[in-house]
Amino acid sequence: MATPDIPISGLFFAFLLLAIPVLIMHKTRLPMMRETVWSFLRMSVQLGLAGIFLTVLFDYNNPLLNVLWLCVMITVAAYESVRKQELNIKKLYLPTVAAFVITTVLSLVYFEILIIQDGGIAEARFLIPIGGMLLGNSLGGTIIAVSLFYSDLRRNENRYISGLSFGAQRTEALLPYFRTALKSALKPSLGNVAVMGIVFLPGLMTGQLIAGLSPMTAITYQIALMLTIYTATTVCVTIAIILTSYISFDEFGMLKKDIFLRK
Repeated sequence: MATPDIPISGLFFAFLLLAIPVLIMHKTRLPMMRETVWSFLRMSVQLGLAGIFLTVLFDYNNPLLNVLWLCVMITVAAYESVRKQELNIKKLYLPTVAAFVITTVLSLVYFEILIIQDGGIAEARFLIPIGGMLLGNSLGGTIIAVSLFYSDLRRNENRYISGLSFGAQRTEALLPYFRTALKSALKPSLGNVAVMGIVFLPGLMTGQLIAGLSPMTAITYQIALMLTIYTATTVCVTIAIILTSYISFDEFGMLKKDIFLRK
């Protein structure tokens, strides 16, 4: 059974739904109306351009173009990860890019070779959507974890210095802050996983069901992908904190103040 296209009129009614949250914001004087409308307009333009580009990408299915597009996705994800924190982009951008590259490449290779076992490693239909889902989830977790790690460390710097003065190695003194950051990054994912299939059906599975795939095929893909996403988020957060820490501390183990943006 073919998946029906959504007509322009249907898309209009989808956008009409936005009037409800905007009206609530107006009545409650919540200053998010402009941000909400602008964000969805920006999303629509970006997705429209992405749709045009991905159509070409899928038609040609050129491995070099596919990998180049994945590199663009990683570059943007790393930039957003640092930009949305109160951290110096110039100082921490390259370590963050490295964390995303290592995690995304290893996760994609593992997923496509050992889990799918029937897909070309650089095929657009696997590389782009799966890479995007891995990056999207790793991005959210990394933003939460790295931001919390450094803000918590800055707030409790005296306690950290006391640990060093009593003989603790830098990794030992930083471990409590790392645990807190990683826990905060992973808890939302675990909350979603715990109710998946009962409270809600995730996006990938819903899309596959609408496209006409059997429920069991959609379920196996979703289970495999959620396991990969959770692992990728854990690894990306860990690598990002480790790599950025090489730049964020001096030779005495003191936190450098220039990694934070000046207010």
